[in-house]
Amino acid sequence: SLIVFLILPSSALWGLDRILKRRKAAKAAAPEAALTSDKVQKPSAVALTRRQTLEDLAAVPFLGVLGYFAHKKYDWESTHAVTGATIKLKDLSLKDLKGELPQGTLGKTKVSRVILGGNLIGGWSHARDLIYAPSLFKAYNTDRKVFETFELAERAGVNMFCIVNAQMPLFNKYRELTGGKMQTLCQVFPTPQDLLTDIDKAIDNGVTMMYVQGAHAERLVKTGKIDLLGKALDHMKKQGYLAGVGSHAISVPIDCEKAGLQPDYYVKTFHHDKYWSAHPRENRVEYSVDTERLPDHNQFHDNMFDLFPDKTTEFMQTVKRPWIAFKVLAGGAITPQDGFKFAFENGADFICVGMFDFQIVEDVNIALDVLSTLKSRPRPWYA
Repeated sequence: SLIVFLILPSSALWGLDRILKRRKAAKAAAPEAALTSDKVQKPSAVALTRRQTLEDLAAVPFLGVLGYFAHKKYDWESTHAVTGATIKLKDLSLKDLKGELPQGTLGKTKVSRVILGGNLIGGWSHARDLIYAPSLFKAYNTDRKVFETFELAERAGVNMFCIVNAQMPLFNKYRELTGGKMQTLCQVFPTPQDLLTDIDKAIDNGVTMMYVQGAHAERLVKTGKIDLLGKALDHMKKQGYLAGVGSHAISVPIDCEKAGLQPDYYVKTFHHDKYWSAHPRENRVEYSVDTERLPDHNQFHDNMFDLFPDKTTEFMQTVKRPWIAFKVLAGGAITPQDGFKFAFENGADFICVGMFDFQIVEDVNIALDVLSTLKSRPRPWYA
């Protein structure tokens, strides 16, 4: 409504300023009126009339109300711009980095010990019963924000992104526009009906390396089709790519080793279970991750990703292959300080972590602190 006052000339609006202008005009016209005093006085065009004065004075309360609310709006916005958030995010930038993020080697490829996870960017929040979280994540991570996240991660020393084929067009656009050098760890989805299509698509998309996504590997192993998993790995290797196996269930790497499969690395979930939403151990069922979410709080509901972390620790100590641990924060239930330390101390060679842009510098610093102060690590580094 204030736009009207900006457009219209002041002479067209009621108010005190028009009263003053009319008084000034009346004084200027007074000499002329004196010269014609011997004649019949006609109503002057500039003389103040009672009606005009009342019109102008009537506008004063209205303008006062506008002014009052404009003042209150300014006060509200000023206050909330400073103190609106009850929790202030840490404002860290690249200058706050504590050092250079260490790297390991997969094949001939140098890989940062921290790998950028793709779930937050894809909107797969694993937020238990918080049904709004996927939409919130997607709304925040616009294409521009994703590009900023990639660039910040690269500059902070994170040189690999865990991706799926559906995200490759956006990622390739980022590299084309920015000249970024981020590498890709691509999840592929072979099925008994079609082992090769998704693998070949990843190759066409220009990925750096691949692994069979956890739920798909689990279905092949659980249904006794581990030979098909081996064929998928062989196809990747024949095309010149490092090939890995992903899983939530510890049974997958156990059965792969028994069957003599030769993955170049494992991508296995790993986190402790000392957090509130972890359901009781006696109710945990192997292969239940990435399946039905149950309404009973004492059963699986997108809340645990390594059901038996002690078994993972024990068995992976016997595996002489590189290990990328993912879900190390249990989908946000564990702090980075705690989750990173647990993963690296208990044998992980790399950790894959979903991060928003504002978390990257802090998480890299936490990883640097953990890696520089490791006191015990029973499992040797295999990468």
